[in-house]
Amino acid sequence: MAGEINEGSVPPYYREVYEAIRCRTEERVQVEVFQRLLDRTDLQKAALGQIAEHVDSTGGFLSKLSLYKALALIALAQQGKQPSPKLLENCIQELPKPQLGEPKDLWTLRMQPTPDDPLTVAHSLDKLLVRDSVQVELIPEKKGLFLKHVEYQVTSQHHKISVYRRYSDFDVFHELLVQRFAYRMVPALPPKRMLKGVLTSISEREFIEGRRRALGRFINLVARHPFSSSDELVKIFLIFNGSDVQTKLRDAYKRMGDEFITNRIATQAKEYLPTDIQNQFSASRELIRNIHNSFHKLRDRAEKMAERSKENATDLLMFGRELSTLGSDASSIPSLASSQSTWATLRKSLKGLSVEFALLSDKAAQQGRREEDDVVEKLNFFLDLLQSYRDLCERHEKGVLHEHQRALQKYSVMKRQMMSATAQSKEQVSVEQLESRIVQQENAIQTMELRNYFSLFCLHQETQLIFTYLPMTYHILGAFVKSQVQGHTEMGEVWNDLQPKLGFLFSNNGMQPQF
Repeated sequence: MAGEINEGSVPPYYREVYEAIRCRTEERVQVEVFQRLLDRTDLQKAALGQIAEHVDSTGGFLSKLSLYKALALIALAQQGKQPSPKLLENCIQELPKPQLGEPKDLWTLRMQPTPDDPLTVAHSLDKLLVRDSVQVELIPEKKGLFLKHVEYQVTSQHHKISVYRRYSDFDVFHELLVQRFAYRMVPALPPKRMLKGVLTSISEREFIEGRRRALGRFINLVARHPFSSSDELVKIFLIFNGSDVQTKLRDAYKRMGDEFITNRIATQAKEYLPTDIQNQFSASRELIRNIHNSFHKLRDRAEKMAERSKENATDLLMFGRELSTLGSDASSIPSLASSQSTWATLRKSLKGLSVEFALLSDKAAQQGRREEDDVVEKLNFFLDLLQSYRDLCERHEKGVLHEHQRALQKYSVMKRQMMSATAQSKEQVSVEQLESRIVQQENAIQTMELRNYFSLFCLHQETQLIFTYLPMTYHILGAFVKSQVQGHTEMGEVWNDLQPKLGFLFSNNGMQPQF
């Protein structure tokens, strides 16, 4: 038809622009990307409106020929002419070149996030924290010196249900989560640690309590993850009340496979990645590594403070007991000192002071528990998250990326074998078998490339998630300050009550208080 652009006659520049901004998986251009291209021209709004009016789009996309027509209209408008189809007919044989810069610089237009960009993690910290709150409580199955088998009551606030799980259930669940979400953060489990030799009941209880806390942090991180929390595996673990949850979990995974298979945009992940994704990944990884190291040191210091509070509680209690021991001493006073000594009456008063020191000890112990529960535990929660990010980065580099490189090397070897077999005129069957293997390897490489891009896509999202969690620093510092204010206030009240009692004690024994 007269006036229509013939694809075979368009300038090379048109083709280069099209290749730079078209969808990676389809022969067309998104309207959003075309709009960014128009914004790049610096044309007047009236001219931009006329160009958009004359360019056809279907379902939010422009065809290749529609884009070529748009490029020609842009060029006419940049020359100060009317961007109309009628004027375009006069230059249909020699289309004008628009001034849009180097085509290689235009492909960033399709990488810019749109309001519904699936790459963007649009969650605030508050929204993540309220997705679910899961309590993990210990239910000993065998009481006595050793707790060889323990069971946990797992209660999900979101699902409003409690289920019972053993460590082995957590273990299978974790193993399947890593397989299902190989490209996501999956927190590590605490060690099971079998009993070796004779352990005191106290050390064993401490280990089991530490493991309970760690399992609680693990399941809460999983239950609040924006992508894995709604997965069937997670739902089964949190709500299934049957007798064999492990079989139920394995069957579910067999049906679904990994996230790459079920994610609707997995094969199009490259479409959404920033052009400098590798640089962004490297910079973010280094920053998060430094944050991780700093939070490790903060946690270590917080643990020492909590331990000191507990030690202070023990010291105060022992101090009071020693006073009580002194006060309980019924030994007679030697005659050489009895006439002027007030020790006989003073020591009787000391016994009563042990009550105040016991109260001080209790307040110090409460302070230690607050520091452990509110500060150390929050720091451990965030450290578990940061460690899972570091583990994910290692899985990316040692897993799909390494496998992709190995596949490329294998493909290169097979191509050389093919060339050698052809040159040496080997049997037709042998050559055909080699060709078939090469085709299979090419398909494998293509799949690995898609997986590599999806891995980078997920890494980008998980990096955003880490930065979404960073404001937890305020929560941690707030808990720390609150625990210190409460602890010092409560202990200060006891010390203040003790001071007048000491004054009364000294004055009754004819002494002047030194405070």
